[in-house]
Amino acid sequence: MYYVYILQSLKDRSYYTGLTTDVEARLKKHNSGQVAYTSMKCPFKVAWYCCFEDKLKAANFEKYLKSGSGFALARKRLV
Repeated sequence: MYYVYILQSLKDRSYYTGLTTDVEARLKKHNSGQVAYTSMKCPFKVAWYCCFEDKLKAANFEKYLKSGSGFALARKRLV
């Protein structure tokens, strides 16, 4: 299974969207500072996630959430 997830920084309330096969392990990496992009915004909590069987569909949905209209949808309806 593939998960598209949105994390919220407890430090500055910003959001991060990503794709993984293990949400819990990925959250631990973000919170331990092992992800360069989010290392200055630790700690994080999972704000939302969705499961996909197909990797391509998951990747396309993650890409959509990072686009303008997907970003708006995520902030208005998902988190």
